[in-house]
Amino acid sequence: MRTAHSRRHLLATAGIMLAVTGFVTGCTASTEETNAGPTNNANNSEAGETVRIGFSGPAADHGWLGAINSAAIAEAEKYDDVELIVAEGTNDANLQISQVETFINDKVDAIVLLPTDGAALTEVAIKAMEAGIPVINVDREFSSPFAARATVLGDNYGMGVSAGTYICEQLDGNSDAVVAEIAGIDSLPLTQDRSQGFADALEDCGLEVSARVAADFTVAGGESAASQLLAANPQIDAIWNHDDDQGIGVLAAIDSAGRDEFFMVGGAGSRSAMEAIEADDSVLKATIIYPSTQAADGVALARLIAQDKTMGDLITPGIPNRIVLDAPVVTKDNVDQYIDLSFE
Repeated sequence: MRTAHSRRHLLATAGIMLAVTGFVTGCTASTEETNAGPTNNANNSEAGETVRIGFSGPAADHGWLGAINSAAIAEAEKYDDVELIVAEGTNDANLQISQVETFINDKVDAIVLLPTDGAALTEVAIKAMEAGIPVINVDREFSSPFAARATVLGDNYGMGVSAGTYICEQLDGNSDAVVAEIAGIDSLPLTQDRSQGFADALEDCGLEVSARVAADFTVAGGESAASQLLAANPQIDAIWNHDDDQGIGVLAAIDSAGRDEFFMVGGAGSRSAMEAIEADDSVLKATIIYPSTQAADGVALARLIAQDKTMGDLITPGIPNRIVLDAPVVTKDNVDQYIDLSFE
């Protein structure tokens, strides 16, 4: 068994832990100007030349995706110098490709794109970049580094690490503990990353996943998967459920089965999950944030890039090519710090 030091090291290296939207917007610094690109010399909240930003994302058929869209629109509305052109949300990759082509033809200043399929949208994103339009890739990565000027990601592997580390701490050396996992859609890389991070963190404290089922990020899927899990395992000590939307169904199945011998950790950071954690009257004791502010961060970055500004809190001028957001654990002790960032 590795030490607590190695577990902390695992957490530290799980992602580039930059803060959510507030870190990107309103950064200020002052240095001497140079003639080589953006410099740390401006208050980024001050209005500049108006920029037109195209935004395209998947259909809002999940609470987190709905929050992604609304947060992006709200971020754009903060600025007098941003005109956000929002394409209709879609899960049709071909339709989304045509939306990006329209943005290119309209000569927007930047594009924020949460692709329904990263590989499928890569070619048209490269086309936009070659047309001189910076693309900010959100959440689902393209398959080429030439398809985006900047990429904003949640930390799926880090979510698993955070969940596993919290469970290790709560079980406090109980090497016989039964740890269960209710995953999302198993075919998705994000689910695979979350599960790998979870397994790695558990291994660090001498535990493993004793029972695992997969759901589909829906309430009905969560209830069905949890019912199956509970029926097959008469004793459980801890559960990690990957997604708070499907967690509504998971909690319904737990209530129906009359089970309360374990504690549960959720994932993503929904309002209902945080309220349950705050009330402390169910098995749900924590959730792991997967920021629904990613597209809002993308809009903020698109504005800075289009106006040739920089992230002023960084010493090196410019905008990072890749930002991986933190995956913190929310408990009753710190829920007040995160509940305003939760999604319905």
